[in-house]
Amino acid sequence: MFERLKAMLLKEFIQVFRDPRMRIVLFVLPALQTVIFGYAVNMDVKNIPTAIVDRDNSPQSRDLAAIMASSGYFRISGRAESDGDIQRLLDRGSVRLVLVIEHGLASQLQRGGRATIQALLDGSDSTTAGIINGSLSRLVADYNLKLQRSYAARHFGDEMRSGPVQLVSRAWFNPNLESPPFYVPAVITNILFVITMLLSSLAIVREKEIGTIEQVIVTPIRKGEFILGKTVPFVLIGYIDVALISSVGALVFDVPVRGSLLLLFVATTLFLMSSLGIGLLISTVSRTQQQAMMTAFFIIFPAMLLSGFAFPIENMPEPVQWLTFANPLRYYMVVIRGIFLKGVGLAGLWEQLLALAVIGTILLALAITRFRKTLT
Repeated sequence: MFERLKAMLLKEFIQVFRDPRMRIVLFVLPALQTVIFGYAVNMDVKNIPTAIVDRDNSPQSRDLAAIMASSGYFRISGRAESDGDIQRLLDRGSVRLVLVIEHGLASQLQRGGRATIQALLDGSDSTTAGIINGSLSRLVADYNLKLQRSYAARHFGDEMRSGPVQLVSRAWFNPNLESPPFYVPAVITNILFVITMLLSSLAIVREKEIGTIEQVIVTPIRKGEFILGKTVPFVLIGYIDVALISSVGALVFDVPVRGSLLLLFVATTLFLMSSLGIGLLISTVSRTQQQAMMTAFFIIFPAMLLSGFAFPIENMPEPVQWLTFANPLRYYMVVIRGIFLKGVGLAGLWEQLLALAVIGTILLALAITRFRKTLT
């Protein structure tokens, strides 16, 4: 058995690494993709292009515009005079926010009355629009507090004796609420899934196309040994990619592994059982490499979208949430984020690890059962 398995593993390693371009695809591109996606997948909204319509033209309105410009969240990129200017700026995408200050702002504030300003948002990207609205609301709330203190000092000779309640919040695992610590582990998960699944989905069908499957059929190797020989090289490649991409995440994005490295590789092993099981199952039912590739892509994108990579699973419709329970990406995403961001140990992740083990075992068993040492 060991001699047959050794020969199978040697053959697979030679076949995978024989082409120098394949080495680049396996070990260089994942690192580059991590850097590119780590910068590109970023939900931090800063320097929002903003236009001001100042019809009051008072010290108070100019003060508000100056506060917005100095906040770091808004960049005053233009001023509009008419409704037509506003529409053109929003239609062209030149600005994401137009702040309209009508006549009477200063007079209302001086009388202690209520003044109204209007914010026109580009809602084509609802997520970004919501973040912009939240940032603007916080800025206006701070400006209101400043005005109240100034009013109290002018009319009562002192600042407000009873100050407002102030909420001081602290993010427990991501103090600065930055995007890279949240998205970089997810990028690692997706890249690992795509590479290992695509490679394994082509493994058996490639043997059929080039005719070497006939040599396998006449050998005494068993089905389980054949699948194991196809799987182990990709597991080792997965380990190398995880170590490489994790190093890039720590060095480039300052996202270190706070948890156990041993637990990370145990979880990676269980996850690779699932991704390779799906790939090998595709390879056993496909007749050509093109067919296997198309089937793999048909599975990859729904698996990513239903993994919690960018959208919380809790916000999905309930029938869709039930579908995610069969998605190994869902569990590995929780594990890798827990290890990277929170330093969570086995006690907090055993349920996800158990789910990965069950799904991986089922998929590999199906791949072994589906593979037949026949040409039909």
